[in-house]
Amino acid sequence: MDIVFIQALRIDTVIGIHAFERTIRQTVVLDLELGFDNRIPAASDAIADTLDYQRISERLVDYVATTDFGLIETLAERCAALLLREFDVCWLRLRLTKPGAIAQADAVGVTIERTRPAPES
Repeated sequence: MDIVFIQALRIDTVIGIHAFERTIRQTVVLDLELGFDNRIPAASDAIADTLDYQRISERLVDYVATTDFGLIETLAERCAALLLREFDVCWLRLRLTKPGAIAQADAVGVTIERTRPAPES
């Protein structure tokens, strides 16, 4: 299994459970590892054959910037589902951090791993 990664994708969104968080935009940071077989695009040297990390990044920015969740866990799950549904990803690890959420910490967050469900027979 090969891994295509996107590191430190910063997106401003409404996120949080506290009243003051519902009125501001905060930055979340996504780190992604996406399972993909890179042999075909390596042989063809064609963007159409690979995971286009620019398209993935743009899709996540568009999605996350328009969401309004209370929990980072919910946002992480929805982003993972979107990636598995819309892109040719068989497995992913998504780390979502919220910098500055706790004054004494650089960031808080979650890391999840998800696999595309097997096709139904």
